[in-house]
Amino acid sequence: MKRLSTSRIASVATMTLNGPDSKALRRAFKARRRTELGLLVGASVIIVAAYTLMVLGNTKSLPSNVVPLLIAILGLGIVAHVANRIFVPSAIPVVLPIAFLLNGLGYVMISRVDLGTGKSYAPLQAAWTAGGVAVYVITLFVIRRSRDLDRYRYILLAVGVILLLLPLVPRVGANVNGARLWLQVGRFTFQPVELGKLVLCVFFASYFAEKRELLTIPTARFGNRLVLDPRPLLPIMLAWLFAIGVMSLEHDIGFSALLFTLFIGMLWVTTGRTGYLLLGVILFAIGAYVATRYLSQTHIRVETWLHPGQLASTSGEQLVQSWYALGSGGIGGSGLGLGFGAYKIPVPQSDFIFAVIGEEMGLLGSAMVVVAFLLLIGAGLRVAQAARSEFAKLTATGLTLVIGFQAFFIMGGILRLFPLTGITLPFVSYGGSALIANYVLIAILMRISDEGGAAADKADQAEFELENERRRRLLSG
Repeated sequence: MKRLSTSRIASVATMTLNGPDSKALRRAFKARRRTELGLLVGASVIIVAAYTLMVLGNTKSLPSNVVPLLIAILGLGIVAHVANRIFVPSAIPVVLPIAFLLNGLGYVMISRVDLGTGKSYAPLQAAWTAGGVAVYVITLFVIRRSRDLDRYRYILLAVGVILLLLPLVPRVGANVNGARLWLQVGRFTFQPVELGKLVLCVFFASYFAEKRELLTIPTARFGNRLVLDPRPLLPIMLAWLFAIGVMSLEHDIGFSALLFTLFIGMLWVTTGRTGYLLLGVILFAIGAYVATRYLSQTHIRVETWLHPGQLASTSGEQLVQSWYALGSGGIGGSGLGLGFGAYKIPVPQSDFIFAVIGEEMGLLGSAMVVVAFLLLIGAGLRVAQAARSEFAKLTATGLTLVIGFQAFFIMGGILRLFPLTGITLPFVSYGGSALIANYVLIAILMRISDEGGAAADKADQAEFELENERRRRLLSG
């Protein structure tokens, strides 16, 4: 049977969506949201059960705030779910529940650190989580179409530049642990670079979508051969080099590595040319050599990576203690609330939260976290595949790369696959600015998913109606 033309399908879709047969399409939307609601409830139960076991293992008594905690978690989940029903009814149903589960497990482990060290990070993380859900809803309300972001490409570039430069402003920027990434106003601190990476990701997607043919098809002549014209790549290279330079001035190798990976990854996805990957490897080698020789923070991290045992009493203490914690966890873990890493690893609630999970939940718990990130990455790539425009495809791909490589960098650093970068584990580690940015990220993904899902459902519904009409005609002669 011949495939139906796109224009014919679109015209029939318009008629069927306004008729009684549009009920089937609305039922399809509601089924996704029902699936999402069920997954959110399941995630809430898992989070509360883990919290109960953690407190019971640590204090040998049941927590008194289990019911309020469950109500609070379900309340936040329902707020985000209702926003999805209103603003993105046909979006993929698994993104929000996975992020919610990771966020909740992170809260449980941060509470564990508080019980072990006497700190009070968990209430702040809970407040930031509520703020993240609020920002998620606001993002869905403000960004009604993904193409709106494409229209303001250079405004977004200017905003990204400002966000990167703000920590360098005297009396506003703050230096923490050798990196100048924070803004400090009174007792309030924030990392603007967390939002800056999202803005730059959207800018890269917009520029690459417009210049795709020039970056892919050889148009310049070199002797008797056609080669790629390098001129379209120069503006984006300058923007990228500027971002990397600012990150170097702020003494942060984590975000520099992330921006580099994002740039090369999106360039390769745009063009499909392996030559750009080779260029990325060469640039990475040059950058790594220069950073190791001339940036003290990078040199210390590389030395710690190569000789952690010799530096166990200084810069290598976090890494060595995290290995002891992971080793003692075994297959099933030491038990929630029963590990020693929560109070022996320096600052475990941020960079090394994965080591605490690995000790108390074991290989099984660690694998669960890894699988959750793999599912989130797979869902993001599925959103990119179904996106309606080239810009939306590249934006979804870039945002997925941000999540994926952040998780890979920090977990790989703890396992000593490469030097520590200082990047936090998305949704799991303590940190308000990172959590806010990550909720904005998944809100944009949901917007792109809704556009692609609605278009696909309309086409499927139209094709289904045409098939029914064809059968009726055949039966009636």
